[in-house]
Amino acid sequence: MDCSQLTNTAKVSVGYKKDGAVQNQKDISLFLSARLKHAALCLECLVKVRCVMGSLMEMEWYCFAALGVLTAFLSFLMDLSVEKLLRAHQWLFSQLEGHSLLQFLSWTLYPVSLCTLSTTFSQSVSPFSAGSGVPEVRTMLSGVDMPHYLSLTNLFAKYVGLICTLAAGRTVFLGKVGPFVHLSTMVGGYLNRLCTVLRGEREVKPCKTEGAMLVVAAAVGVASCFGAPVSGVLFSVEVMCSHFALRDYCPCFFAAACGALTFRMLSVWSSDQETLQALFQTNFSDDLPFYPVEILVFTILGILCGACSCVYLFCHRWILQFIKTNKILVKMLSTEKALYSAILVFLLASLTFPLSAGQYMASNLTMKQLLSSLLENRQWTSTAKNASAVLQPQLCPWSEWCPSGNPCLTLGFFLVMKLWMLVLACTLPLPAGYFMPVFIYGAALGRLVGEALAYVSLNGIYSDQDKNQINPGGYALAGAAAFSGAVTHTLSPALLALELTGQSTHATPILLATLVANALARSGQRPSFYDALSISKKLPHLPSLLFSVALGKVLNSTGPVLEWAAGPMEVQQVLNTSTQTQIPVR
Repeated sequence: MDCSQLTNTAKVSVGYKKDGAVQNQKDISLFLSARLKHAALCLECLVKVRCVMGSLMEMEWYCFAALGVLTAFLSFLMDLSVEKLLRAHQWLFSQLEGHSLLQFLSWTLYPVSLCTLSTTFSQSVSPFSAGSGVPEVRTMLSGVDMPHYLSLTNLFAKYVGLICTLAAGRTVFLGKVGPFVHLSTMVGGYLNRLCTVLRGEREVKPCKTEGAMLVVAAAVGVASCFGAPVSGVLFSVEVMCSHFALRDYCPCFFAAACGALTFRMLSVWSSDQETLQALFQTNFSDDLPFYPVEILVFTILGILCGACSCVYLFCHRWILQFIKTNKILVKMLSTEKALYSAILVFLLASLTFPLSAGQYMASNLTMKQLLSSLLENRQWTSTAKNASAVLQPQLCPWSEWCPSGNPCLTLGFFLVMKLWMLVLACTLPLPAGYFMPVFIYGAALGRLVGEALAYVSLNGIYSDQDKNQINPGGYALAGAAAFSGAVTHTLSPALLALELTGQSTHATPILLATLVANALARSGQRPSFYDALSISKKLPHLPSLLFSVALGKVLNSTGPVLEWAAGPMEVQQVLNTSTQTQIPVR
């Protein structure tokens, strides 16, 4: 082949390459144009959908509904995961029956591992995820900008850490209400940004509806935990907001109803329940739920719950101050949080070991089983004599409270031990809630009063055999609402108790006991549980407006301040010496 032929062949090949490149460019341009047409069509459809949705209602309402559904789904998924982990722990413990040492190790090391993982994971991913989160949410709702507490990493760290904490619930005795309120506000923050985008607004400054979304999220957090929408809204009013805007009422109820309905529907679809019903369904008698003379006993129960709440709050404030002043604990909590959690959880787990002191604290029961057993309407003092029932703890969870045949001794030991154990557990640097343990503690206190009254009068208030017997479960329900309400300085637990059980027969005594306990707990202007946490963390918060508060405690004024009882001479002196146009009065 000569040089001319080679040259022609090369030209032909180059021509083919050029044609191929041109064809490829045409194909790419056609592909991109088709994609652009599809994207434009999809965008046009989205705009039409947005217009249609906007014509029905404002976009905020769709975000409120989405907030309720998403939060309920997260709550249900968390409960499902925790239940699997608890079953695994119970299975491991039962498989080692007959080997006391191995059972002790499995009982203690399992929660130690979970809590250590919760502490390590949450602190490494987001240090802001530890604790309840309610004081921080209250601070954000008061107008303080805390973006780190609403970040996506904080949401992920708190969610995973809370699952590990709840899986150790048999020993650590912690709940999920507070952290889930925080999780709900994180979801609400992101939905608020989405709502801003859907409205076509630029997010130059915080959206006007951001505060409303966070207030609604606080109500949804409680509603998604218990399926209780009304008490969730009341909790948002009492705990989260010092000044609640009436315009947020309807969004709160709407989102809370969506969350509660979704949470209950998920329970039905997962075959946990046959139909929509209360989370802790009870069967109290409607004929004669309580005798009129028992109102006095419910009042005494409220006084007892108020006194115990004062003791608990004092111990809680003391332990918060102690861990901030003790040099060893300060160093450990600043550098070795995981080690502190492991040591403390091992101590708590050792004390609750079922083959030792744990058998007198019903340690084999989960927190849900504890509350369900305490709300039993039957009298333990009379049924504990039936040996066949005691030998079937799975069919009769309440039999765990009668290892010695006398439930009053077990309840008394439970109350004494859990008081200081719960105070210690509140110092763990991991995501945890503190409302549900307090609720169960109050139920145990009320159950003790009810069982003692039933023991004194085995056949009821009257000696007539035809009269209805005393219902200790009603006292447990009243004690749960009164004690938790006194600790948090709220009345929403009274309504929560009714929504949790679906009972309205004891509405009057429950509200009475809660009011009496609140009156005693608020006397002396003692801070509530969440106020004590805010003070300990030095978070800005508004004091309770139910009592007179000196202006100097709220405002740090550098100029003159007039006293309320100042006379004309003092007022004239301040006016002559001050250059300010406004002078505060206290």
